[in-house]
Amino acid sequence: MENRTYTRQQVIDILEEIVGKTLGQVDKNKVFDGVVDIIKKTGIAGDVIEQSVFGYKPNTEQEPDIIVDEKEVEIKTTGLKRTKGKKAKEYPIEAKEPMSITAVSPDKIIHEEFLTSNLWHKLEYMILVYYLYDSETTVPAIGYADFPIQGYQFHEFNDLDKKTIEKDWKVVRDYIRSLQSLDDPTVEYPKISKLRDKMMYMDTAPKYPNPPRFRLKRKVVTAIAQEYLGKDFEILEAEYQFTSYEELDRILRNFSNKYVGKSIEEIAQIIGITLKYNDDGVVDKKINEQILTSAFGVKTGKLREIDTFAKMGTIPKTITLTSKGGRTEDTKFDTIDFVEWSDPTVTFEESSIYEFFSNQTFLFSIFEEPYDKSPLEQNIFKGFKRLSFSEEFIYEHVQKTWDDVRNLLMNDKFEVTEERDKNGKVIINKKTGTVREKTNFPKSKDYLIFLRGTGTDSTKKTLNLKGYQIYQQQFWIKGSALVDMLESVDFI
Repeated sequence: MENRTYTRQQVIDILEEIVGKTLGQVDKNKVFDGVVDIIKKTGIAGDVIEQSVFGYKPNTEQEPDIIVDEKEVEIKTTGLKRTKGKKAKEYPIEAKEPMSITAVSPDKIIHEEFLTSNLWHKLEYMILVYYLYDSETTVPAIGYADFPIQGYQFHEFNDLDKKTIEKDWKVVRDYIRSLQSLDDPTVEYPKISKLRDKMMYMDTAPKYPNPPRFRLKRKVVTAIAQEYLGKDFEILEAEYQFTSYEELDRILRNFSNKYVGKSIEEIAQIIGITLKYNDDGVVDKKINEQILTSAFGVKTGKLREIDTFAKMGTIPKTITLTSKGGRTEDTKFDTIDFVEWSDPTVTFEESSIYEFFSNQTFLFSIFEEPYDKSPLEQNIFKGFKRLSFSEEFIYEHVQKTWDDVRNLLMNDKFEVTEERDKNGKVIINKKTGTVREKTNFPKSKDYLIFLRGTGTDSTKKTLNLKGYQIYQQQFWIKGSALVDMLESVDFI
């Protein structure tokens, strides 16, 4: 009979023995032998830890895995990957993917309360085992054997996180309960996936008719891992803490009531922030985020350095409207991982761009120019708007860009050509003397989500793609489209 009862010290002894070894090296029960010819096997790393390290068979029941000092504990094995781009300077790793927890069981959840729910039963006490997904490309199941085990931790959520998770859970529970008076509630179950914009730490996947599961968002898992590795997130003072979007909006509304109609310069003076100017006498744009963080009692740092914001995956953005209410510029988002975009085994729903648009909210600080091309510090604060992108937008516009870029990359259609003026003459960059070039990636004139490169100058093109040396590429959203979407959203 398999043993599932341990002391904390016994667990530590078991896990200390495997840290630094690869998953293949600790696979004494030959789990990998069963996946030699399998391209993709969900949870293969967890299978190795459960079956070869702890020696028990897969647990398909909605109950934790082992008993540690009389507490029921769930073991979760999760992959970390190296962070790319500028973010790598702040933190070198991030979670590879969201963490699946337990099934959303409509017939059970309608009768549950949170503290005795299957979800909290799984989350209350956890052991997290981390491995490094040490590959630039997607590997088959057997490839996980080469990935090193990085460490482990006993994890318990703090009270604030617990309240946030409870409210997320209730969003789903209460929705399913509301359907029970229908003749056939299952008809409405596909809409469970659309509840994500009401949930801060969790989402559900996959979509009906496949049985969905509760998941911790990738940002939550990333923050937990980064804290384990020593990163300190700022904890909000009690009066600024929140555990739901309703509570968040109340804080933002209080700030707006004080400062709407005032200029950046006036707000900075009132809250005690000194404007910083560059050598050209232009105010540093960081002032916009400083104003946002000051709404939460924080006058320095970035929103993602605050614990709750780091976990909920809210991205702060500033949009400045012209004096006539139009857009002033397009908005840049993340740098593209072309290894992923070139991998035929990665589906759209598994991609980082899908995760970016589907599992994060965007908090916009809205400013307006008092006159054409006014200095930044004179722009007027209009308020905050929170935006989540609909499934319709994601599948119509984001996937179109994803599909079209992949078509260029996978079918050798990607090219870089010289830019020419209307007379057919090659355009020369005046600053560097180099020929101006352009890619055939999606452009803003034809796409709402498009690609654009950024770099210091044309002599520093650091990305080699299909034999071409180009700027690092980010995906952007067309400014006019963003303004249109925000117009349909009320100010907080």
